[in-house]
Amino acid sequence: MDFSFSENQQIIAESAADYLAKVSGTAAVRAAMETPGGFDVATWQDISSEMCWQLTHIPEAHDGLGLGYVELCILLEQMGRNLLCAPFFSTVCLGVNALLLAGTDEQKHHLLKAVAQDGTRLAMACAGPGRHWGNEAVTVEYETTSSGVLLNGVYAHVIDGQTADYIVLAARRAGTRGNQGIGLFVVAADHAGIQREALPCMDQTRRQARISCTNLELDAEATMRNVGHAGPLLEQVLSLASIGMAAEQLGVAEKVLELTVDYIKERKQFGRPVGSFQALKHKAADMLLQAESARSAVYYAACIADEALRSGPLASELHESASIARAYCSDAAFVNAAEALQMHGGAGFTWDFDVHLYLKRAKASQHYFGDGAWHRERIARILLGETA
Repeated sequence: MDFSFSENQQIIAESAADYLAKVSGTAAVRAAMETPGGFDVATWQDISSEMCWQLTHIPEAHDGLGLGYVELCILLEQMGRNLLCAPFFSTVCLGVNALLLAGTDEQKHHLLKAVAQDGTRLAMACAGPGRHWGNEAVTVEYETTSSGVLLNGVYAHVIDGQTADYIVLAARRAGTRGNQGIGLFVVAADHAGIQREALPCMDQTRRQARISCTNLELDAEATMRNVGHAGPLLEQVLSLASIGMAAEQLGVAEKVLELTVDYIKERKQFGRPVGSFQALKHKAADMLLQAESARSAVYYAACIADEALRSGPLASELHESASIARAYCSDAAFVNAAEALQMHGGAGFTWDFDVHLYLKRAKASQHYFGDGAWHRERIARILLGETA
């Protein structure tokens, strides 16, 4: 069976690579890192209005392009290669996916159109303070009132939460655990009762925020589908996001290999390029194996995600493929970035080289939506017939 890109997919990959080389080069990334929001507003507007990447897998009925998750992962791979500083991941892989799976017709009509036409930025908050992810990490509680719901609690590690226009909030009924009692709500980020605090991050190319809800009153229009029983929907959103993150990690693993090979071809020791030494050749070959295996995992998972979004629930297959991709790609990105730093020698961690930026992105992304150990345990539970 041929798993190579189609002609159209190859065109998408090449055009994305060319565009990102212009707008997300070394100088642009470093400049974006210094901005208060962590991204260049003009670049995001160009991505939204000219490239229209945020529309990739939004259905045509909601003004999207109606493409698939494979095409989305192609873009994310290129973004990982170029360390794009933009609220794309939070908007598309979290906010848009939450609306597609759990949004009401009115929420989809209003917010997906806003994303499509105005470049509206979305974020998703689900995990409370701590190291856990998934439904068990939801600690913010809601209670039903005569006019809607009331939320109280704190969210940690909210990707691009400080700059989002709308935020999808996951909360649970008091006294519930795990998949039980979960509700999803979407609200304007400046709604009364929401406090946002930008967090200092090791990886300056992707910002995080802490969001506090203090007597946050929401009406019925903010409530998404299956309130009180939305645990499975939240798990699907997080699995889709995990696949998107794995695609970015694939791009990191590939790029640091390229940077390293270019460097060891030029760096000379004892009168010849250090790349001619067998030990470094073996390390580069191992890095290539990591990247190529990561590619297989990502695009297999992307195909499963396509089926899940188009044909209906494939919960077990989606969770399994997402965890396979994340467990492998998290390790591949970090291992390759760490090896790249070592093979660059003492210069690798200096500000003049980009390797340390990729290492920080690789390390930080390991811990979003569960680290490798968490995903391997999840795979084991699925294989044993337990819930994801």
